[in-house]
Amino acid sequence: MSKTTDKFMNDKELILRDHLAVERTRLANERTLFAYIRTSFYLLTAGIGILQIQSISRLGGLAWVCIISGIVLFFFGFVRFWQVRKHLKRYREE
Repeated sequence: MSKTTDKFMNDKELILRDHLAVERTRLANERTLFAYIRTSFYLLTAGIGILQIQSISRLGGLAWVCIISGIVLFFFGFVRFWQVRKHLKRYREE
């Protein structure tokens, strides 16, 4: 998160417009998590597929790069989701 939003203090009650903005951001955060998951599964599938095809076995390094980056991206997506969710939780508490 940016440092400027971390300094914002939630000292006022949210009006409807602000409440809807927080809700849109929460839904966008979920969509972003699903995009991370989908991309990581594509990378894992590509890596496993490359390993399974014998005629392109010389691309084994690329397969492992896809698999490792898919796993890293999967966990990074969840970490990022929880960070944003924790940040948004401060605005939803009343």
